[in-house]
This record gives sequence, structure tokens and C-alpha cells, in this order.
Amino acid sequence: MNYPKFLNPGGRIGFIAPSFGCATEPYRSDLDSALCELKKMGYKTVLGPNCYSDDGIGISNTPKKCADEVMDFFTNDRSDVIISCGGGELMCEILPFVDFDAIASSDPKWFMGYSDNTNLTFLLNTLCDRASIYSVCASKFAASHHVCVDDAFDVLCGKKLTVSNYDKWFKDHYDKPSDEEEAPERPAPLETYVNEKTGDVYDVCKYRQFLYMGENAADSTEFSGRLIGGCMDCLINLVGTKFDRAADFSERYKDDGIIWFLESCDLNVMSIRRALWQMENAGWFRNVRGFLIGRPLRFDDTFGDFDHYDAVLGILGKLGVPILMDLDIGHQFPQMPVISGAYANVNASGNSFNMEFVLS
Repeated sequence: MNYPKFLNPGGRIGFIAPSFGCATEPYRSDLDSALCELKKMGYKTVLGPNCYSDDGIGISNTPKKCADEVMDFFTNDRSDVIISCGGGELMCEILPFVDFDAIASSDPKWFMGYSDNTNLTFLLNTLCDRASIYSVCASKFAASHHVCVDDAFDVLCGKKLTVSNYDKWFKDHYDKPSDEEEAPERPAPLETYVNEKTGDVYDVCKYRQFLYMGENAADSTEFSGRLIGGCMDCLINLVGTKFDRAADFSERYKDDGIIWFLESCDLNVMSIRRALWQMENAGWFRNVRGFLIGRPLRFDDTFGDFDHYDAVLGILGKLGVPILMDLDIGHQFPQMPVISGAYANVNASGNSFNMEFVLS
């Protein structure tokens, strides 16, 4: 596994928009704020041509122009590290225009993003043997931000190689049940948070994780392996395509063992189950040592009594490895930064989670 150089003080931070650009509010203002904050910290910022664009379908520009921006920043000396402007919907369409062989032969740079950016963070691992950072996008670096954003930046700078869970999380009302529906029993929120810019309402909940050793609940576990994963909404689109080298990756690093970190955005509980079935039957879970499952954005989605725990355990439980659920990974904020491709030591006990990245 190839690890890029970490960001040094006064270094150059590149921004690209292979998925959505920051063309609408609050993302445009947040990106402007983020650029100001980073400049105050002494860093230089370099923007790609699509950062403020909204000329594409589900992405910032045409697939070819988005791919051109990717290739320019990855293969030329424009910046020291690269951060994606945001997530989106159709970043997969840029992949035929991306030359991964050229990226693999260029000087490695850290790329950071999540959600739709799985199309790059994941393929950098499997196609280029290059580590990436699955974490927040550019607009989250605005002046007022959660400590997890500082953690992500510290990972980007090489100052932090151990991450832990946060004591509370913000529950998005993406899938809030209607008055006629009975919500599943969950920990009561401690308070309600309203985003002043958007009016979005979130419940602030205590952190709570669930550990299963196979299908049975457990109190603690320790395991190690090489991290790989991302957003399942994107990963299932890659299965069976010419970009699908996940099984090869698992075989290449079988001596390390594989730790899969997985989360979801738009998938309902049945879609989560189908996605995991598809990945398992494509050979993706060979040599697995454990699973780290983030809280799905549709956290309260059910199909009768069937919830996201049933969706995950029904497929992964039979593999007989530790399964940690409801972690601070993915679309329910906050999110721990994950060095995808790195070897990791995981320790979980009760509601405490710690992960150490080993760059070997």
C-alpha cells in the first residue's frame, strides 16, 4: 500500500468537484468560509474549475470535464493534497474517463471525501494500491464546525493516527416516521438542534454502539486488518464492472486480513440487505476479519419489524467475525476519519471504540 506525504504547514490544498460542486447555498458560503479559515491557518488553496459549477447531472459538470479535473490534480503538481467539494449522485459516470494507471504511476497525494466520493476513495485502494481518507468534504471546514472536522484535518496532516467515537451524534430527520407510523424504540434524544442556515432539525443523541460476534451480541472485541469500504450506495454500482477488483484486493492482502467499513445514504433496509448479499456473492468478503458499520442515513427505516440490524446480520452474521454497528462513520454526523487502505487495530468495549491506523 502506498501512502502519500502528509500535508505540511503552509502546504497547498487542492479542491476538486468530481461529484457535486458548491454551487448552491449553504455549500457555496460554507466553501468560501472554509477557504478563509484555511488561509488564516497559513495554507494555500487551489481550486479546480468545477468547484462552483452546476452544469452536470448529479455531478458538477459533464463526466469528461469532471474526470479531466481529477486527472489534472492527481497527475500534475497543482497541490499537495486534494479534498472533494462534496458528495452527489452520479460520480460513477466519470470513471470511464479516469486513467487509474496514470494515477498509480504519479506521485501519490492524499484524497479526502465521502459518500459519492467512494468512487475514488475505494478505487484508489483497489486499482492503485494507494491509501485515501474517507471523511468530510470541503464545506465542512467552514468557520463553525464539529471537532470531527479537526480530527479529519489532523489525519490529513499526519498529526493523528488514532480515532475514537464521539459522545453524541446528530440524528438526521431524513426518514422521520409520519404521525400514523410507530417509530422503532431508540434512545431518546438529549436535545434538538436546528441548523440556522437551512432550518434542518436534528436530534442530539447519546452515542451507542452494538457489537456482534457473528450473530450473537457481545461486550468487547479486538481485531486487526486492512481497511477498505465506503458508501454501499456507490459500491454496489461497481460490482461486476471493469472497475471491480475488490476480490483481488482481498486476496492480495489476505495475510493482513480485511476490515470492511460500510455505511449507506439512500438505501432502505431491504436495499442494504440486497447490497450486502451482492457484495458477498461477488467474493468481496473473502479473508474478512471484521465489519465496521456506520449508522445509515435512513436510521429508523423498517419493513415491518425488520430493521437495519436485521438487514446487516442476516447476511454478515454467518461469516462468524465481529460486526460493530452504529459507528460514527458516514452520513449521520459526526464522522470519524478513516484511512482507507491502511492497516488498523480495532478495540471496542461497551460504548467505547478506538481505531489505530498503522501505515504499513
